[in-house]
Amino acid sequence: MSAAEVLTAERIATQGRIAALEAQVAAIVETASASSGDDEHDPEGQTVAYDRAQVQALLGRARADLAEIDAAFERLDAGTYGICEVCGRPIPGERLEARPAARRCVRHA
Repeated sequence: MSAAEVLTAERIATQGRIAALEAQVAAIVETASASSGDDEHDPEGQTVAYDRAQVQALLGRARADLAEIDAAFERLDAGTYGICEVCGRPIPGERLEARPAARRCVRHA
């Protein structure tokens, strides 16, 4: 599989993760607005605010991952994909397999 194909698959998976998390945030907001209960003092579990904050943090991470993938496509187009931004040496294939959008080799990660 080429680097472009791997990055494309990663991009599609990340976009799917973003869509799922956005739907989860929307469901939490809808549930919170439909409920008049006081979940802040619910001894049964987490608050709606906690759930929303947790999902929004995951959503922020997924969006950052998507930006990293897009930056990797830019490096691919520029001919610098797979080159460490710190030392200028090739990033080992194993690292790129594990993290296709990696900007740095393991030593400089």
